[in-house]
Amino acid sequence: MCNNLLMKYIILLLLFCNVANAQIKKAFKFSTFYVAANGGTSLSDEDVYSVEGSTLIYDTIFTPYDYSLTMGIRKIKRFNYEGSTPFKDGTETSFSDAANVGLSPFEFLFEVDYKRQEGIEYFDQQHFIRYVEPKWLAKAEYIKDGFADIEYFESSQRLRLNGKKKLSFNLGAVQRLAEPYGYDPLEEWSFENGRIHYTCLAIEEGYTVDVYESEYRDPSGSIVATSPEIWNKVVMPEMLKEYVEEKRNELNNQWQYSLVVGFDFYHYKKNFWLHTWGNLMPYHYDDGGQFSYHNFNNGEQWYDYSGGLIFGYKLNKNLGVFLEGKYNKYWNKEWYDFKGGINYIIF
Repeated sequence: MCNNLLMKYIILLLLFCNVANAQIKKAFKFSTFYVAANGGTSLSDEDVYSVEGSTLIYDTIFTPYDYSLTMGIRKIKRFNYEGSTPFKDGTETSFSDAANVGLSPFEFLFEVDYKRQEGIEYFDQQHFIRYVEPKWLAKAEYIKDGFADIEYFESSQRLRLNGKKKLSFNLGAVQRLAEPYGYDPLEEWSFENGRIHYTCLAIEEGYTVDVYESEYRDPSGSIVATSPEIWNKVVMPEMLKEYVEEKRNELNNQWQYSLVVGFDFYHYKKNFWLHTWGNLMPYHYDDGGQFSYHNFNNGEQWYDYSGGLIFGYKLNKNLGVFLEGKYNKYWNKEWYDFKGGINYIIF
């Protein structure tokens, strides 16, 4: 009896593993895994001159070369206007990845990018999973862009109208997780005229100031400036930057729940194509938290929105124009990319 029951469990387990394996293979079929390295010259060296007493001081600011190390896996069906490339090198920028709707029901992208740009190192990430049906869609994504100074997780569930037509609309809910954007750690140190009492803040942080001896020391006791000019123009900006970053990192990420309405439009012919999409979040739930963005917006609602446009028109065999771009504005932070131009083929 026990042996028969055990055999049934084993058979069910084998069937489950077989079905799961088939589904995993189906999910990753036609996906591309890629690893790439890119590099190039950064900013040119800059000569800097200064005068200390009667002595001319000469120095050169060196900026190391730019590079990026990229690894990822993606399964996103190309739109008709997108050309194919023999290899993925990590530098591709397809604005259509940000669209609400793709050409396949299930698509995903997972990419990490460790890079140095203009002497500053970043660890950027872009991940998303998107599932689209004619009557509904769901998407979850995580974005970290160091150059734009934005990082958040977002998920959305939406109902679709006219899901099988060129122009479709959607309505649903969005959940976002991010640092408390809008929070200003320097506000408590600001005067009514907007100026910052940075010397008091520096002393609070452990700096010492001896105006008579012209000695300005950091918390470790090392002299970091010997004149008010260096103190104000060099030491203070760096101290304020570190203070703001430290205070921001001390806070937990905040959930934001919003309503969203959006649209997608896609039309393609060999000589003309237009792909555009947009999202608007007009209402955001106020949970009453100390660091809710409502508190930094005078307790009022605000509009968060995003959108994209891909346009191409071949006037004839020789001449063509194109315009592409995407735009985001969340919590009053903006980041965008665009490109456009004219092509003329000479026969």
